[in-house]
Amino acid sequence: MDTAPPVLAFLLLGSNMGNRLRQLELACNMLQQPGIRVEKKSSVYETAPWGFEAAQSFFNMALQVRTQQLPQHLLQAAQQVEQRLGRVRVAGAGYSSRPIDVDILFYGDEIIETPLLSVPHPRLHVRRFALAPLAEIAPELVHPALKKTVATLLRECGDAGSVVRLG
Repeated sequence: MDTAPPVLAFLLLGSNMGNRLRQLELACNMLQQPGIRVEKKSSVYETAPWGFEAAQSFFNMALQVRTQQLPQHLLQAAQQVEQRLGRVRVAGAGYSSRPIDVDILFYGDEIIETPLLSVPHPRLHVRRFALAPLAEIAPELVHPALKKTVATLLRECGDAGSVVRLG
């Protein structure tokens, strides 16, 4: 597998099925693999589902990872974690409940647009559930396309969905 120079990437984990805290913990542990080192973890936040109705709220957390994996390989690693923890993707099904979701929010200061990967995450700036945990661990991180810090994006976010820091 090709590797890249070490880069900071930021991921968002989410779960609203089963033991949500355990799913987040397992995903964090499974992401620690050759070429990926988890350096920071946010608190866990209980958040309202975004874009669909669900019986159970989500638990979300952000991770700062240092990786030597190329973006597409980091995406593959994230999807393998999802699959191992029971996530089943159905093409064209839209948003739905899931045992785990792993999104790449940022990969260094790169802007990536491919059919399989968009980085920075294209809806990050309109999702309070993603911005709040990210702002906890990287408030001064600058969005490479919007040229605003994560803290500023959170302050300006119009999303009224419930986001509550646990513990």
